[in-house]
Amino acid sequence: MDCRKSFYEFGRALYKIDGFYAEYAKTSGVKENLLWVLYALNDGNKHSQKEICESWDLPRTTVNTIVKELEEEGYVVLSQIKGEKRELELALTEKGKAYAESLLSELYEIESKAFGLLKELDLANKMSLLLSELQNKKKEVEAK
Repeated sequence: MDCRKSFYEFGRALYKIDGFYAEYAKTSGVKENLLWVLYALNDGNKHSQKEICESWDLPRTTVNTIVKELEEEGYVVLSQIKGEKRELELALTEKGKAYAESLLSELYEIESKAFGLLKELDLANKMSLLLSELQNKKKEVEAK
Protein backbone atom coordinates (compact mmCIF):
# COMPACT_ATOMS: atom_id res chain seq x y z
CA MET A 1 0.00 0.00 0.00
CA ASP A 2 1.43 3.39 -0.93
CA CYS A 3 1.72 6.44 1.34
CA ARG A 4 -1.25 8.36 -0.05
CA LYS A 5 -3.60 5.40 0.14
CA SER A 6 -2.42 4.59 3.66
CA PHE A 7 -3.12 8.10 4.89
CA TYR A 8 -6.42 8.13 3.04
CA GLU A 9 -7.50 5.00 4.91
CA PHE A 10 -6.09 6.33 8.17
CA GLY A 11 -8.03 9.58 7.69
CA ARG A 12 -11.24 7.69 7.02
CA ALA A 13 -10.72 5.65 10.17
CA LEU A 14 -10.10 8.76 12.26
CA TYR A 15 -13.17 10.42 10.81
CA LYS A 16 -15.28 7.40 11.71
CA ILE A 17 -13.85 7.33 15.22
CA ASP A 18 -14.60 11.04 15.61
CA GLY A 19 -18.11 10.37 14.32
CA PHE A 20 -18.58 7.66 16.92
CA TYR A 21 -17.75 10.09 19.75
CA ALA A 22 -20.03 12.76 18.24
CA GLU A 23 -22.88 10.25 18.05
CA TYR A 24 -22.18 9.08 21.61
CA ALA A 25 -22.45 12.67 22.84
CA LYS A 26 -25.65 13.22 20.88
CA THR A 27 -27.33 10.06 22.20
CA SER A 28 -26.16 10.99 25.71
CA GLY A 29 -27.88 14.36 25.38
CA VAL A 30 -24.77 16.53 25.65
CA LYS A 31 -22.80 18.66 23.25
CA GLU A 32 -19.69 17.02 21.84
CA ASN A 33 -17.31 19.66 23.23
CA LEU A 34 -18.77 19.20 26.72
CA LEU A 35 -18.10 15.48 26.38
CA TRP A 36 -14.45 16.18 25.50
CA VAL A 37 -13.94 18.64 28.36
CA LEU A 38 -15.40 16.18 30.87
CA TYR A 39 -13.34 13.39 29.30
CA ALA A 40 -10.19 15.49 29.77
CA LEU A 41 -11.04 16.47 33.35
CA ASN A 42 -12.10 12.97 34.40
CA ASP A 43 -8.55 11.62 34.46
CA GLY A 44 -8.15 12.61 38.12
CA ASN A 45 -5.70 15.43 37.42
CA LYS A 46 -6.08 19.18 37.44
CA HIS A 47 -5.88 20.94 34.09
CA SER A 48 -5.83 24.51 32.87
CA GLN A 49 -8.19 25.70 30.16
CA LYS A 50 -5.16 26.44 27.99
CA GLU A 51 -3.92 22.86 28.34
CA ILE A 52 -7.34 21.41 27.45
CA CYS A 53 -7.56 23.67 24.40
CA GLU A 54 -4.12 22.65 23.18
CA SER A 55 -4.37 18.96 24.02
CA TRP A 56 -7.84 18.45 22.60
CA ASP A 57 -7.69 21.06 19.83
CA LEU A 58 -10.76 22.85 21.15
CA PRO A 59 -11.43 26.59 20.70
CA ARG A 60 -10.53 28.64 23.77
CA THR A 61 -13.87 30.49 23.81
CA THR A 62 -15.75 27.18 23.64
CA VAL A 63 -13.81 25.70 26.54
CA ASN A 64 -14.24 28.90 28.54
CA THR A 65 -18.02 28.80 28.02
CA ILE A 66 -18.21 25.13 28.99
CA VAL A 67 -16.08 25.69 32.09
CA LYS A 68 -18.31 28.58 33.21
CA GLU A 69 -21.38 26.36 32.80
CA LEU A 70 -19.73 23.50 34.69
CA GLU A 71 -18.70 25.89 37.46
CA GLU A 72 -22.25 27.29 37.75
CA GLU A 73 -23.58 23.73 38.05
CA GLY A 74 -21.05 22.95 40.79
CA TYR A 75 -19.19 20.39 38.67
CA VAL A 76 -15.78 22.10 38.64
CA VAL A 77 -13.74 24.35 40.88
CA LEU A 78 -11.19 26.83 39.62
CA SER A 79 -8.06 27.74 41.53
CA GLN A 80 -5.07 29.95 40.91
CA ILE A 81 -1.99 28.22 39.53
CA LYS A 82 1.07 29.13 41.56
CA GLY A 83 3.23 31.56 39.62
CA GLU A 84 0.53 32.24 37.00
CA LYS A 85 -1.47 35.43 36.96
CA ARG A 86 -4.06 34.65 34.33
CA GLU A 87 -4.28 30.86 34.07
CA LEU A 88 -6.58 28.92 36.40
CA GLU A 89 -6.51 25.25 37.28
CA LEU A 90 -9.69 23.20 36.87
CA ALA A 91 -10.70 20.18 38.89
CA LEU A 92 -13.91 18.20 39.07
CA THR A 93 -15.84 18.43 42.32
CA GLU A 94 -17.33 15.26 43.80
CA LYS A 95 -20.59 16.21 42.09
CA GLY A 96 -18.65 16.73 38.85
CA LYS A 97 -16.92 13.37 39.17
CA ALA A 98 -20.26 11.64 39.61
CA TYR A 99 -21.69 13.49 36.59
CA ALA A 100 -18.67 12.67 34.43
CA GLU A 101 -18.75 9.00 35.45
CA SER A 102 -22.47 8.73 34.72
CA LEU A 103 -21.88 10.19 31.27
CA LEU A 104 -18.62 8.43 30.44
CA SER A 105 -18.82 4.99 32.08
CA GLU A 106 -20.50 3.32 29.09
CA LEU A 107 -18.04 5.03 26.76
CA TYR A 108 -15.12 3.70 28.79
CA GLU A 109 -16.53 0.17 28.49
CA ILE A 110 -16.81 0.49 24.71
CA GLU A 111 -13.27 1.86 24.52
CA SER A 112 -11.98 -0.99 26.66
CA LYS A 113 -13.44 -3.59 24.33
CA ALA A 114 -12.08 -1.79 21.26
CA PHE A 115 -8.66 -1.43 22.88
CA GLY A 116 -8.49 -5.19 23.30
CA LEU A 117 -8.62 -5.52 19.54
CA LEU A 118 -6.08 -2.73 19.00
CA LYS A 119 -3.73 -4.26 21.53
CA GLU A 120 -3.80 -7.61 19.79
CA LEU A 121 -2.66 -5.94 16.59
CA ASP A 122 -0.29 -3.51 18.38
CA LEU A 123 -2.17 -0.73 16.61
CA ALA A 124 -2.51 1.52 19.66
CA ASN A 125 1.27 2.03 19.92
CA LYS A 126 1.63 2.47 16.18
CA MET A 127 -1.20 5.02 16.05
CA SER A 128 0.28 6.96 18.95
CA LEU A 129 3.67 7.12 17.24
CA LEU A 130 2.10 8.15 13.95
CA LEU A 131 0.01 10.90 15.55
CA SER A 132 3.05 12.24 17.40
CA GLU A 133 5.03 12.32 14.17
CA LEU A 134 2.21 14.10 12.34
CA GLN A 135 1.95 16.68 15.13
CA ASN A 136 5.71 17.31 15.01
CA LYS A 137 5.62 17.77 11.24
CA LYS A 138 2.64 20.15 11.59
CA LYS A 139 4.61 22.27 14.07
CA GLU A 140 7.61 22.33 11.72
CA VAL A 141 5.42 23.55 8.85
CA GLU A 142 3.74 26.18 11.06
CA ALA A 143 7.15 27.44 12.23
CA LYS A 144 8.24 28.19 8.64
